[in-house]
Amino acid sequence: MPYVAPVKDMLFVMHRLAGLAQVAALPGFEDASPDTAQAVLEQAAQFAGAVVAPLNQPADRDPGAWHDGHVRTAAGFREALRQYADAGWQGMSHPVAYGGQGLPGLVAAPCAEMLNAANLSFALCPLLTNGAIEALLAAGSPELRSRYLEPLIAGRWTGTMNLTEPQAGSDLALLRARAEPAGDGSYRIRATKIFITYGEHDLAENIVHLVLARLPGAPGGIRGLSLFLVPKFLPDAAGAPGPRNDVHCVSIEHKLGIKASPTATMQFGDAGGAVGYLVGQENHGLDAMFVMMNAARFAVGLQGVAIAERAYQRARAYAAERVQSRPVDGSSRQAVPIVEHPDVRRMLGVMRALGEAGRALAYCTAAHADHAHAAPDPAERARHQAIHAFLVPIVKGWCTEMSIEVASLGIQVHGGMGYIEETGAAQYYRDARILTIYEGTTAIQANDLVGRKTLRDGGAVARGLMAEIRQTEALLETRAEPAAQRMLDPLRQGREALGEAVDFVLAHAAGHPNAIHGAAVPYLMLAGTVLAGWQMARALLASLDTPEDPAFHQAKIATAQCYALHRLTQAPGLAAVVLGSIDYAVQP
Repeated sequence: MPYVAPVKDMLFVMHRLAGLAQVAALPGFEDASPDTAQAVLEQAAQFAGAVVAPLNQPADRDPGAWHDGHVRTAAGFREALRQYADAGWQGMSHPVAYGGQGLPGLVAAPCAEMLNAANLSFALCPLLTNGAIEALLAAGSPELRSRYLEPLIAGRWTGTMNLTEPQAGSDLALLRARAEPAGDGSYRIRATKIFITYGEHDLAENIVHLVLARLPGAPGGIRGLSLFLVPKFLPDAAGAPGPRNDVHCVSIEHKLGIKASPTATMQFGDAGGAVGYLVGQENHGLDAMFVMMNAARFAVGLQGVAIAERAYQRARAYAAERVQSRPVDGSSRQAVPIVEHPDVRRMLGVMRALGEAGRALAYCTAAHADHAHAAPDPAERARHQAIHAFLVPIVKGWCTEMSIEVASLGIQVHGGMGYIEETGAAQYYRDARILTIYEGTTAIQANDLVGRKTLRDGGAVARGLMAEIRQTEALLETRAEPAAQRMLDPLRQGREALGEAVDFVLAHAAGHPNAIHGAAVPYLMLAGTVLAGWQMARALLASLDTPEDPAFHQAKIATAQCYALHRLTQAPGLAAVVLGSIDYAVQP
């Protein structure tokens, strides 16, 4: 089934919820006019639907292979990445000074969603390259920037992130990678890194690895880690790829999903040491790596939104054509398409509501990042940066958990045919399953939300967001429409439940850290449920006030009410888990 990007909904969210006009008014983003944004999204939709999406199922069946240190990627990937790069998509949100287009993240986010919805395995390569670019922009020396940023932004080279080792997954303090000064400003890296997405491939001229390693005499733990840039091919004086570095792929993984994205085991330094260059300061590698990780975490949240949309589109199309059983209300004596059956309609409504809520939450988070980057007032930049930092683990955790549920519902809509690989529904479920794991599990995002994002500022950002939700409640109270009133009580109860959970975490985290962190995932899911519901309430209000295109806006109003009924009503239950975490022992 073809993928058709939901451009109309994307533009609605950008304009009416995320504030594209305010973002375009920021210094440097003046080119992001409504006309430009629409043109960019339409071109991205065309590329994703016509070029990338047709490769998805064939690549899942024949994902390429590793042989003697080399990786052959799936058929069509090389040509598609070249078209992607030639069209300038890789540099869309990166600085003009290095060959990018300088567009805001709010415009880039929908394009990233489209690419991931079209083909998650393919989209992972540009995703990691974007992270490498961000790390170099944040911490790279002028020399590294001048040599590596232009080919990365142009898409001729790709980037990777090398953290995990066989004995060290999320606990980076256990890393054993070593870096020795070579005396000429470079270093020699020796390490074994695993689970390296696109660590080896045949898609680009060069691969730029960012590698965490420890210098001689460095402090133990994460405080002693440094970050190094290690290219597959060492650039010559003209910047072209030169001799092969001492970096090799020794195997790739055989996975449940995202089969066409090679996940490599990388060996650095078997022949004396891979040449690397320090990024940022010695022993401060995590500072630079976290820039890349945060960019990747937000991008993975967008992947969740993307997979939810793709699973919903397939399920909706199947339900419209699959004829099965007479309707329960007796309206037909003949079997009807299953979309006419109440439970199928419920499932499709929930799938749509969850996906649209995740999209709204993610795009609004992108807008906060744009303000944090470009607002003229330092206080405004700091305020938006704090909100963005608070929302990123929620986008990553909630949107990816949501995508698994939506993909699972998609299989259920198909019935037994959903369990058959040929229909394609199962691939979305398999692909979605990794999203809650890589770039930090949901528990890691939840611990971050509790520790760094709630406790550290005494709940200031959380309470500020709840104050904004109260303002939306006040607007709903002024409306006589039944839809507004049906939205009001679930939103208020959700906000109150989140407020109780925030107060509880602040009051008890110091004395009961195990209990609070044991409830951290329910706390994150509560926050995501309420904040996404808030965006759906705002969407409902915007649609009530928009007379043009009535079919679209009536659907938006109905979808918001579906979210309120099927999701916001769960908020008090999630809060009860958090509030009961101290009293109830958990026996594994």
